[in-house]
Amino acid sequence: MLEALNHALPDLFRAIDLIGVLLNGIIGGRLARMKRFDAVGFAVLAIMSALAGGMLRDVLLQVGPPVALTDPFYLGTALLGAGIAMLWKLDSRPWRTALLVADGTVLGCWAATGALKTLDAGFDVLPAIMLGIITAVGGGAIRDISAGNVPQVFGGNNLYATPAFASAVITVIFWKYDLPIIGMLAATIVGMGFTVLSHWRKWQLPQAGDWTLTVTSSQLRRLMSPAAKKALATAVLEEQAQKANETHEQSTGSSDSSGNNPSSDSTKGA
Repeated sequence: MLEALNHALPDLFRAIDLIGVLLNGIIGGRLARMKRFDAVGFAVLAIMSALAGGMLRDVLLQVGPPVALTDPFYLGTALLGAGIAMLWKLDSRPWRTALLVADGTVLGCWAATGALKTLDAGFDVLPAIMLGIITAVGGGAIRDISAGNVPQVFGGNNLYATPAFASAVITVIFWKYDLPIIGMLAATIVGMGFTVLSHWRKWQLPQAGDWTLTVTSSQLRRLMSPAAKKALATAVLEEQAQKANETHEQSTGSSDSSGNNPSSDSTKGA
């Protein structure tokens, strides 16, 4: 059964891959609609959104030309997504829900694909995780920069890069046990569930203001001054002396109580 699953899953992942290209082409087209771009803007943002992450990964790996340039289905599917976004707004609630679920599924699949390609190219675990994340979210970041926006993965939004990270890590773990195809399936499921749950629960990573230190430079200098160090050393010595006194008092009290025990006196008298 496992062998049959290994033969069937690559076709499934290719279908998910092309669905992801179509979906991200639509997302890029929707951004072009919001920016009131013309047809060229629709096409460029759709291609950047759908293909730039994988193209960047393949260029960094230097294992041949990017798949998006050798397989005509990829470029054609991205342009189809741009055309769909030009003709329909797709802003109803059912469409947004469907796009969210599909986007999470594709994110997990792309993160797994990037991690596996990196491992198969002979690179280590950390580069595999990094390129898995780049494959999943790099296209969206380049799309946002091309449109003059701050990339959504930089913060202030629901988790997106974090599910990609989790999917890439899961892929690496399964690859270590010689189960790459099963790992891709698990990573795809985790990516979908993590993305949908983070949007539903409004999960976000802490922003810079949430963990910024409030110690000023003058306060830090005072803490590092010789007087402060001397005061700290004095406090430590006083604490040690207090503990020593408490230990001595406890030992003295126990010896006194044993010497004044009435039962021991009566025993001696008998």
